Amino acid sequence: MLLIPCLRRVLRPSRTLASSCGSGSKSESGGFFPRVSLLSCPSTAEPAAYRRWYGTHSAKEPVEPLNTVQGARDFVYSLHSKERKSLLQELQRFESMAMAQELEVKPPSSAQRRYVFLHSAIPFVGFGFLDNAIMIVAGTQIELSIGVIFGISTMAAAALGNLVSDVAGLGLAGYVEALASRLGLPSPDLNPKQADMWQTRLSSQLGKVIGVTIGCILGMFPLLFLKTEEEEKLEETKN
Repeated sequence: MLLIPCLRRVLRPSRTLASSCGSGSKSESGGFFPRVSLLSCPSTAEPAAYRRWYGTHSAKEPVEPLNTVQGARDFVYSLHSKERKSLLQELQRFESMAMAQELEVKPPSSAQRRYVFLHSAIPFVGFGFLDNAIMIVAGTQIELSIGVIFGISTMAAAALGNLVSDVAGLGLAGYVEALASRLGLPSPDLNPKQADMWQTRLSSQLGKVIGVTIGCILGMFPLLFLKTEEEEKLEETKN
């Protein structure tokens, strides 16, 4: 006769668990045996509630919220490895989106745009200078040598000179960039978003256009030393 009161006293936490989750069955002796799992209970996200249902803590003990260290630790330890991995990925994605929305990137300043302009213009001054100078010199020599032998036109000689200039430019590009970097110009100091803004791209394109224009004009200096056809005829008549 003493067995039934003892069982009721021992199974009292289980009776609380079954009544909280809403599913259970009553035995012939009057004890309440739960048939629910912890996963079907609506409070599985609170490990402290597990301990309270099983009688290891007082029923009036407050549950630690997730904004405390202990509450967060209890919540993390209650998850499976796949759940922790999914939660970590979602938290990282949320934080990255929040930082991207909160971070206000300002357009590059006028000084930064000037630095971008100079960094783009100076190398192209060298490229334009070499391209035009080599083309004029090579085209003239081709016209005076191969052109006379094979009877090619002036435009064909200029095209061959341009070929020589392009090939030479491929080999000299690294030296031009190295020389431009030795000038010690300050870097624009732009972040990735500022580098993709239209103001930065416009400054870079303008620098390239103006730089190659200045370089090509300077590269025409060999024309000062070349004699025209009239001058050559005058020299021939004098001789």
